[in-house]
Formats: sequence, structure tokens, C-alpha cells
Amino acid sequence: MRMTLDSICQVGFGVSLGSLSPEFSDIPFAKAFDTVNEIITIRFFNAFWPIERALNIGKEKILKKEVGVLNSFTANIIHQRRLELQGNNRSKVDLLSRFMSYNENEPDTFTDKELQDAILNFVIAGRDTSAITLSWFIFCICVNPHVADMVFEETKDVFGLQDSMQGYTFEEVAKRMSYETLSTMHYLHAALTETLRLYPAVPRDGKVAAGEDTLPDGTRVKQGDRVSYVPYSMGRMEFLWGKDALTYNPDRWLKDGVFQPESPFKFSAFQAGLRICLGRDSAYLQMKMTAALLLYFFRFCIVPQHVVRYRVMLVMPMANGLFVNVSRR
Repeated sequence: MRMTLDSICQVGFGVSLGSLSPEFSDIPFAKAFDTVNEIITIRFFNAFWPIERALNIGKEKILKKEVGVLNSFTANIIHQRRLELQGNNRSKVDLLSRFMSYNENEPDTFTDKELQDAILNFVIAGRDTSAITLSWFIFCICVNPHVADMVFEETKDVFGLQDSMQGYTFEEVAKRMSYETLSTMHYLHAALTETLRLYPAVPRDGKVAAGEDTLPDGTRVKQGDRVSYVPYSMGRMEFLWGKDALTYNPDRWLKDGVFQPESPFKFSAFQAGLRICLGRDSAYLQMKMTAALLLYFFRFCIVPQHVVRYRVMLVMPMANGLFVNVSRR
């Protein structure tokens, strides 16, 4: 989570939080973001949340406080960026700067509230999903260590590395990585995709119909109806994936060693159609870089007696994280 937060803040807003610094200091924004995410999800199961909000008690009182932390963080970023743009500092190439520069040519295209919403959207898309998938990926390779060995061998082959790691540093291996070389890592791509099939970062999702429609099976949908789908369940259905649907098997995605994508309407972790995830390729790129480096240098095994549990949120992280023992290869 700290790595992907640093990454999306740098790319999205041109801000360096330094959350991976050796001090591992608390990041109030990250803590508030997770708390808000969790409480909003709990609303689905708490019929009394409007009363709690009106009385400013219980979870809703906490929610109000943490939303204030988020708003303060996002408002400060926008304020600082506006000062930089007014000072003719055009060196920033992050996404927020592009939005705000567009606003100068087309005034009032985006209000500050819309810019704040965009920042939070970037965070949940760029921080939570990739980090959660990488955590579940480590869990999967701990349970299936042969997969980690296959990724290790593929990393050696693709980057031209020797059997012995003596003399290689993280930086030396990372410099061999490019979009082109990572694109040839078909087994790693399959292993990450198989992780997403069984443990989608967004386990359930829904849409509200903008107008009347008819689903492929003939079901009529009225304007304003909410239609939900559950990628978590879809990824475990035998009629979609066969009798071994519950088995973690990256090979199901490969044919003659080459990755074979499925229809996004079957593998719906990134949504489908006009709403397909814009950051899908970027997410795969970041996850493949991280996973290749980790599995080339290290072995992972789950701490004995550690029990992995889900945390109920809009996304699907592990409660308390994944406890692992790490050793050098």
C-alpha cells in the first residue's frame, strides 16, 4: 500500500509523500482513506446509518472526521498546484496539473470539488487495486511455491540473468526492465491474472441504468435501477471455468507458453465494454515490475498459524495484511 500510494501520488498529483522512508511514519491521509472506505461499505449492512449521520454519532461521526482529513489533503494539493501554475511553473506533467492547465484554457470546466473527487478517484484506482492484488499474489505463490520458481526462471530468461545472484543489485535488475521486456513475461502475466480471477481487487460492483434497457437474457431494466455483478463469485463458477475453478492454475491462461486473454465479460476484474478500466495496462506493468524483482531476489512463506481473513471494504484487502517470512534465494 505504501509503495503504490507513493507511486500514484507522484504520477497523479506530482506529490512525494515518502511513505516508504525508513522511519515508516504514519500517513494520516492513507489511514483516513481506508477508514472512509470501510465505513461506507458498512452502510450497506447498517439500516440506521442515516440516523447516526443526522445525530453525528457512531461510525458516521468517525466518517465525518476522516472525510475532513481527506478534503484537507486534496484541497491543499490543489491550492499548491494553482500557486505553481500562477507562477508560470509549467514543469509539472502529473495528471492533476494537466486537468488544471486545461481549466485555464477552458475556464470552469472542472470545479475544485470535481478536482478533489478526481484525486480520490486516482488514489482508489492506483493505490488500492494494485497493492491488494500484489498481496493476494504473494499469498498464492506461498501456497503454490512452484509458481514462484516458474516466475524466477522466466525473469532470468527474459532479462538475461545468470543462475547466481552474486553481483546483481536491485538497481541493475530493474534497469533491464522495459515495457517491451515485461510484455514478454507471459507466465507472470498469467499468474497475476489468475490471482485476479480468484481474488479480484474489487469483489463486487454495480451500475445505475441511465435509461430503460433489456439485458441479454430478456430481463427488463428501468431507468434508475441498480444492476450489480460480483467478479469474486464469477471467478469461482464451475460453468465458467471448469471443475478446477477453485484451483490456482496460471497455466489455464497459456497456450504454447503465450498468454491467452478471456472475454472481459467472463473475466470481469477490470470491468468490460465502454467502462473497462483505463489503468489496466498501467496496473499490470507496475505489478509485473514489482513481482519480478521480489521473486528474483527472495522466497516467501506464510508465517505458521497466520490466518488470512478478508476485510470488508469496497475493495478486498486482507484484514491485518499478510504475515510472511522472507529469505534470500
